[in-house]
Amino acid sequence: MGRVEGKVAFITGAARGQGRSHAVRLAEEGADIIAVDFVEHIPNVGYASATPEDLAETVRQVEALDRRIIATKADVRDRDALKAAIDGGVSELGRLDIVVANAGVCIIAGWDEVTPEIWEQTIGTNLTGYWNTAQLAVPHLIANGGGSIIMTSSAAGIKGLPFLSPYVVSKHGVVGLMRAYATELAEYNIRVNTIHPTGVNTPMGSGDGSASFGPLLEKHPKLGGMLANLLPIEITEPVDQSNAVLFLASDESRYVTSLELTVDAGNTQY
Repeated sequence: MGRVEGKVAFITGAARGQGRSHAVRLAEEGADIIAVDFVEHIPNVGYASATPEDLAETVRQVEALDRRIIATKADVRDRDALKAAIDGGVSELGRLDIVVANAGVCIIAGWDEVTPEIWEQTIGTNLTGYWNTAQLAVPHLIANGGGSIIMTSSAAGIKGLPFLSPYVVSKHGVVGLMRAYATELAEYNIRVNTIHPTGVNTPMGSGDGSASFGPLLEKHPKLGGMLANLLPIEITEPVDQSNAVLFLASDESRYVTSLELTVDAGNTQY
């Protein structure tokens, strides 16, 4: 029997990267999936945006595991679209047990290069989008008798990584949201936790996604050490984060709430 057998998980940003990995890992352990992603071009980011074909591939991989999946295009900033995706998925799959707030953007820029558009885009997706996700999903968890909410923060939600000021603010804000919801939702047997990755081998976290650090680090070399990991690796794989999500989603963590779980190879120890 799988570790989340018979449960239903709602995952944002599920078209690829960590979101797809979470969907597949939970499906491997018996969960059915409600998946959403924006799957349109995202301005200002330094990496390619997810596509409808990416979301279709997530569907294919989950269905290959003989699990059900309802996949919908939705922007986490759009409450109406997000609510329709959640309510429709629960109506079809019958319940909701797990919520994984994962959708996010990361725009690398020095403090003086951040525009109001970049600020609003980052906070809107990475923080307001998480609030939308959790608040709209909670009534279904209450109706189900409880559940688990997992929010993807970052090493940047614990320390101030350079050239990422809106991202750092948003990921610190996610921790505050987690703590507030963990406190208020405990009476409903709903657990709320964050995970804090270091770099992850995804379009956001590697290749074009991190290339913009180079010129900035050349100008400010003293800050480069803040990006290093304590363990002798440069980057983690999505499944490393998904295994943490699986633990927090499963009954193995039934008494774990308001936890900042670092999967950061020691990055936050610097």
